[in-house]
Amino acid sequence: MRVVIALGGNALLRRGEAMTADVQRRNARIAAEAIAPLAAEHQLIITHGNGPQVGLLALQGAAYKPDEAYPLDVLGAETEGMIGYMLEQELGNLLPFEQPLATLLTMVEVDGDDPGFQNPTKFVGPVYEKADADRLGTEKGWVFKQDGEKWRRVVASPLPKRIFEIRPVRWLLEQRTIVICAGGGGIPTMYEKGSDRKLTGVEAVIDKDLCSELLARELDADLLIMATDARAVCTDWGKPSQKSIHKTRPEDIRQFSFPAGSMGPKVDAACHFAEGAGKTSAIGALADIAAMVRGERGTIISSSFPGLTWHA
Repeated sequence: MRVVIALGGNALLRRGEAMTADVQRRNARIAAEAIAPLAAEHQLIITHGNGPQVGLLALQGAAYKPDEAYPLDVLGAETEGMIGYMLEQELGNLLPFEQPLATLLTMVEVDGDDPGFQNPTKFVGPVYEKADADRLGTEKGWVFKQDGEKWRRVVASPLPKRIFEIRPVRWLLEQRTIVICAGGGGIPTMYEKGSDRKLTGVEAVIDKDLCSELLARELDADLLIMATDARAVCTDWGKPSQKSIHKTRPEDIRQFSFPAGSMGPKVDAACHFAEGAGKTSAIGALADIAAMVRGERGTIISSSFPGLTWHA
């Protein structure tokens, strides 16, 4: 079975943790331990979040003059290499020596007229107190929105149109390679207006889940897994009436509303993929990845299910 596994940003850096290499490597090792047991039976493609890492690099860039700071597309490429390296090494330490692994820098085309550029929504970087967010907004021209009890920077999040490296990914899979690609939703790029040949980077961050769904469709994957910090998709989150959805059809789960800044994009991406013939999506905890493949844990979405069932 061909499986795309999208690791949430928490897979490498959990909220409140220090943004150090040691912390991120430890979390990469945890992710690798959850994924490695699947390698013997399945073709694996791994994507990952990069919001905290891009934000960290952007803060480091504050040491530069404004016109010398690196743009978000370059920072995205840097984090693809950094995170891919850690995941690749930790997986390699667990798998047989002959198992090939590859990290692929992945450019993704977006539309310059995408409405996402008019309303920044994608969180990047660490959380701040309100006073610090206001100060940075004034100093750097950044836009901030509330994230829980704290504040975080937000940037544009245009929809992914095309994954440029899709053919090399297919070639690697044909050689039984575990591929790490499309990290952070891919490197946002677009063709300059009036040109169909000159590609340029974009100051934006593409939603990782939507890009992972596009990747899964383009690769004709059988299963799309989105690993997050929740055991399943829940209705009435945080309330006494909270319930965990186990198995559902896309049309059944769409009757519920989920936050746009967290579970909403995951549910949308999972439903879109599951609407393909014979396709299944799963959303759940990193530690439950193997159980999600078996359909035992998490929220499993498929058009073939008779209806909606709940976790006990």
